[in-house]
This record gives sequence, structure tokens and C-alpha cells, in this order.
Amino acid sequence: MSYAVVVDLARNALVFALLIGGPLLAVALVVGLMVSVLQAATQIQEQTLVVVAKFFAVGAVFLVMLPWILQTAVKFTTELLRSLPVLVS
Repeated sequence: MSYAVVVDLARNALVFALLIGGPLLAVALVVGLMVSVLQAATQIQEQTLVVVAKFFAVGAVFLVMLPWILQTAVKFTTELLRSLPVLVS
């Protein structure tokens, strides 16, 4: 297995991870920022508000995106397994 193949596999895996995790992280970032601004405006310094808001927002986005995530994961795994004989030889 050449270095180019290994680099390509690693790149594909990282792109897949970013594609799956990116929207969830973006939602957590936006919700955390909104709650922090709200806390600063109202002078409420309760840390559990941020955690609970992020938990529910990320959970809701995850449930909405779950069919797409599964479809993407199956596609990635299928392509990886189909290319396995070429990678081994």
C-alpha cells in the first residue's frame, strides 16, 4: 500500500467525520453563543442553562439528521469495503 493511498484514505475519513460532526458542532456553537448573550444581558450566571440548551438543540438536530447520517455512513462504508481488494493487492 503506497503513501498516496494511505493519505487518500485518511483524507476521506477526516472529510466524513467533519461532514457528520460539523453541523452538530455548529448548532452547539450557535446555541451556546445565544445563551451566553442572553445570560450577559440578564446577568444570570447559571452554567446549567448552557448545557441543557446545547443538549436539547444538538439532540433535536441529530434526530432530524439521523436518516442522512446513516445514509452517508452506509455509503462511505460501502465504498471503503468495495475498494478493499484493490487496497490489499
